[in-house]
Amino acid sequence: MKATTIARNYAEALVAVAQGKAKGQIERYGQLLDAVAGAVQSDERIAVTLDSPRVPKAEKAKLLSEALADVAPPEFVRFLQAVVRRGRQGLLPEMSEEYQSLVDEIQDRVHAGVTLSVEPDATLRRQVIAKLEAALGKEVRARFRADPGILGGVMVRVGDRVFDGTLRRRMTVLKRRMLTGE
Repeated sequence: MKATTIARNYAEALVAVAQGKAKGQIERYGQLLDAVAGAVQSDERIAVTLDSPRVPKAEKAKLLSEALADVAPPEFVRFLQAVVRRGRQGLLPEMSEEYQSLVDEIQDRVHAGVTLSVEPDATLRRQVIAKLEAALGKEVRARFRADPGILGGVMVRVGDRVFDGTLRRRMTVLKRRMLTGE
């Protein structure tokens, strides 16, 4: 089975647990999963301990329980213990990505990369997000970046779709039309 499919299955299980809890837990579980995945990736000692066949699974479960006792709900800790017990801790980053993707679907939300020629101020950010939400009919979480190379206008990437309203693109189209005689 592909790693992405396995990660998606675990993410779906965690979403089901989170939805059964109090409102707001779905976001919290996502933050916790992202933090744990980041810790495993950034700290080699954690990764080695969780991966080592020399460390008994019961000891790994105890370590997770102690480390997360004051931070995470017991259901979340049990989820992580099940992941480690089945040797799937290497898929934690993929599980986190899949979890976030599922939460976005549930909450009717999309992520957009917005490129402008200059760094936008807060007002322009709000205006762009409002227009995107109106056009897409979903909540938009936007990441903004500046690229003077686009000359002006805006380029928006939502998933694999690109909306290119940049001055550079318009000039390229105009040049092509002039050269081909359209």
